[in-house]
Amino acid sequence: MSFSMTGYGQSAMNRGGYKIQFEVKSVNHRYCEVVLRMPREWNSFEEGLRRLVQQHVRRGRIDVYVTRESESSGSMMMLNRAAAESYVRAAHELERIYGMDSHLSAAELLALPDVMLPTEAPVAQQEEIDWEAALQEGLGQALAELVSMRGSEGNHLTADCRLRLTNLMAAHEELARLAPTVVDDYRTKLRQRLSELQDGSFVVDEFRLGMEIALFADRCSIDEELARLRSHFDQCSELLGNSEAKGRKLDFLIQEMNREVNTIGSKANHLALGSHVVEMKAELEKMREQAANLE
Repeated sequence: MSFSMTGYGQSAMNRGGYKIQFEVKSVNHRYCEVVLRMPREWNSFEEGLRRLVQQHVRRGRIDVYVTRESESSGSMMMLNRAAAESYVRAAHELERIYGMDSHLSAAELLALPDVMLPTEAPVAQQEEIDWEAALQEGLGQALAELVSMRGSEGNHLTADCRLRLTNLMAAHEELARLAPTVVDDYRTKLRQRLSELQDGSFVVDEFRLGMEIALFADRCSIDEELARLRSHFDQCSELLGNSEAKGRKLDFLIQEMNREVNTIGSKANHLALGSHVVEMKAELEKMREQAANLE
């Protein structure tokens, strides 16, 4: 199976009077970068959660969001007296120093951050919960959904790359078929041109004519480039057929194939060959775009 670098997964669980939600998003990245966002009191579990993500994902930027909400109803909220008193003192201080109105209504005060807090679960219940194991379980469920989505998208991308490779191989066959005709066409055109210029004032030197044709044949030979392309096609086909992370290797092979095609284009002084070169460059660009999304 092949994997894309983009995907999404989520899960939720209830523990210790809280509803805990896990959300995992992944996008393209050169390496495996994991970014965790969760309540500060769980920061000590970050390294274990990071390792869990890396066991499921080999490449991409993975953003993990862990949120926690109390299951307590509104009637179970309690006043945080320390926070409320600090706001009131700050208001009085502003009035004393700057002459500002320090009046705070009860509604305004209650709306300020941390003035009202949910009642916590009983301490005994909290102590019985293995929070690290709970977080590992919830994140694992979200990662399974993420991996499933990345796998589905990755298989689609791989199928498209296989189609591009098939088109490239077909164009390669045409290049191999046309390559021997390039010299024949050049010989015919050269003799035709000499015939048009012949006015009896000179004699065509067949030896020099043969040397010129031989030099042209050597300059325009694309046998080596075609052989290397065949090798790259085989490697690419093998890579697309296995389950390893293939994005970087595929990108490298595409660069090498593009280099050979460019060389053929620069050597081939032939209209039909040039047309197939343009076609291959277009297919390679489409394949490169797809490979950029593969893990």
